[in-house]
Amino acid sequence: MVNDFGRVITAMVTPFNKDLTINFKQAKKLACHLVQSGSDGLVVAGTTGESPTLSKDEKIELFRTVVEEVGGKASVIAGTGSYSTSDSIALTQAAQKAGVDGVMLVAPYYNKPSQEGLFQHFKAIAESTDLPVIIYNIPGRTSVNVLPETMARLAKISNIVAVKEASGSMDQVSELKRVLPEHFAIYSGDDSLTLPILALGGKGVISVASHLVGLRIKEMINAYTSGNTTLATKIHLELVPVFKGMFITTNPVPVKTALNLRGLQVGGLRLPMVEATDAEKESIKALLESMKLL
Repeated sequence: MVNDFGRVITAMVTPFNKDLTINFKQAKKLACHLVQSGSDGLVVAGTTGESPTLSKDEKIELFRTVVEEVGGKASVIAGTGSYSTSDSIALTQAAQKAGVDGVMLVAPYYNKPSQEGLFQHFKAIAESTDLPVIIYNIPGRTSVNVLPETMARLAKISNIVAVKEASGSMDQVSELKRVLPEHFAIYSGDDSLTLPILALGGKGVISVASHLVGLRIKEMINAYTSGNTTLATKIHLELVPVFKGMFITTNPVPVKTALNLRGLQVGGLRLPMVEATDAEKESIKALLESMKLL
């Protein structure tokens, strides 16, 4: 079981054709590009990959496609979580058959389970697979916070090995580090908080900005882990405009816009996501030019 997914993991967008069917050829190209530009792993069909609007069959085909292209060169992590435990189990088992290295399970959204409900949900899915599991905590999108004491209970399940923490609370990250076993990995779920989370004992980042600046993010993490905190801070401050610019409107609208502007054609977005406004596009273009990314 691969427990080390690396330090820079990209939450990969899903490329679409003009008719908004998945562009599998472009998904292969994008996966290769990401691996060549600093990504140790890829999350496929996560929420940045517009998972709520992908069918189960589309997700499985996407898992297969990315495994075929970069399996062995980078860890491939399937986004298989949803607000239905039974659906998540079925998709997790299908992802395992597709050859992925691990799964990421977002906290159930909308139905607001209790902490016990969250524990039982993640436990049931983890017990249905041999794959290592990353829990994804993003209260701002799910309206439920997986508390550190619940994560500590989940960490006792042998194949739950990491958390993508996007609560935005450094106090919560500190508490996670305090109560979780040493081997349990904490990944930042916010690009702009990667460096502070590394300082609290985090492992790395599950990133959106790495679509554009993956090598620089890797340099920042390597600088920090080798003790050069001055250089790590310098790179962090240099990248702050990208970290912020990729969230000027709802993710993944800005990053898809940026990739299209850079010639990595990833197509449009499925409703209810809509294209960036002209003003947003201009802002993203100006950012890319200022960062010498165009």
